[in-house]
Amino acid sequence: MKGLGLIGKKLGMTTIFARDGRKVPVTVLKVGPCPIIQIKTKDKDGYEALQLGFEPVKEKKVNRPLKGHQQKAGKGYYRFLREFRVENLEGYELGQELTVDLFTVGEKVKITGVSKGRGFAGVMKRWNFGGSPDSHGHHKVHRTPGSIGQCADPSRVFKGKKMPGHMGNIQHTYKNIEILDVRHEDGLILVKGQVPGAKNSIVYIRKQS
Repeated sequence: MKGLGLIGKKLGMTTIFARDGRKVPVTVLKVGPCPIIQIKTKDKDGYEALQLGFEPVKEKKVNRPLKGHQQKAGKGYYRFLREFRVENLEGYELGQELTVDLFTVGEKVKITGVSKGRGFAGVMKRWNFGGSPDSHGHHKVHRTPGSIGQCADPSRVFKGKKMPGHMGNIQHTYKNIEILDVRHEDGLILVKGQVPGAKNSIVYIRKQS
């Protein structure tokens, strides 16, 4: 179903060999099981969606409002909650667990995650600037951005100028990521290439079509 997905955790990257002998880089994702914590309907909430839970936690680590909210599903308490909009709610019920069986090998998916935070970075690292000349006699300003301002008109720096600043720690969505393997017994999905996020970070895998 379009838009439906699961919550997972990025375990890291490795390589596998394809049937034709090619060495393919893959990202290993631990996905689900994700119980349905809440079902949102168009009549009550204005849209149709499934709220899923991921990563069980002890009861003492959940505050009272979330505890009452999650108790309705009768599946325990979870650290992460996420909504996935769906086109049809038929076949889904409160407390039902969704697993990696939702996906198949060869399927293209969208994966959302938060990129690694790099802290404060200069223009060479952040924007891949070439830097100033490094020849003899040049001032020690090799990694500076250079001139950024305008003349009397408009006499200001335009917004969006590529300058030093905070790098990373931004939510990104990668599309058309191919699933190369689904290991049902371990709850693992191997996808081709990289996905945003550091090891053990939370990712959201959604169907494209």
